Amino acid sequence: MALTGGSHELGPASGRLLLRTGRSGLGRRAGHDLTIEATRWSAHTSVDPADPANSTVTAEIEVESLEVKEGAGGVLPLTDADRAEIVKNLRGKVLNTAAHPTITFRSTSVEGTPESFTVEGDLTIMGVTRPVTVRGQVSGGRLTGGATVVQSRWGIKPYSALFGQLRVADPVEIEFDLAAP
Repeated sequence: MALTGGSHELGPASGRLLLRTGRSGLGRRAGHDLTIEATRWSAHTSVDPADPANSTVTAEIEVESLEVKEGAGGVLPLTDADRAEIVKNLRGKVLNTAAHPTITFRSTSVEGTPESFTVEGDLTIMGVTRPVTVRGQVSGGRLTGGATVVQSRWGIKPYSALFGQLRVADPVEIEFDLAAP
């Protein structure tokens, strides 16, 4: 299966947009590898199967919609109180939602085929725009892929606790799994 040509609107009804974090530091055993889901987001694609270079992608995520879905590892299981505290820190201390309510992506080039493609684009987080590469594929009626975002490249200081002994790792994996339009 391949992407069909034309314009497509995507959002939470299309599938999931996830952020996966890891841990670093001497206290990493105490923390959790997190799966965070964006529950309010939208994307617009314009697909030209005959000439992928004419294709475009834009996306916007509402930072307030980020929710902790899972926490793997750690000495103790992740509690609802832990989830609430993580979201509070993510929105307030790490991403400063009040000043920067959205994260945006705008493609600058698209290469590949309707079955397997690479999208280069500008990702804006907290008012800082940097290039990022998104890789994707279509198989079994699903559009899947992702990108790696190194927080410090956008001026984000990864969250830390226990006097810096437990830190969120700088690279964050962004993944999508959507019904192919």
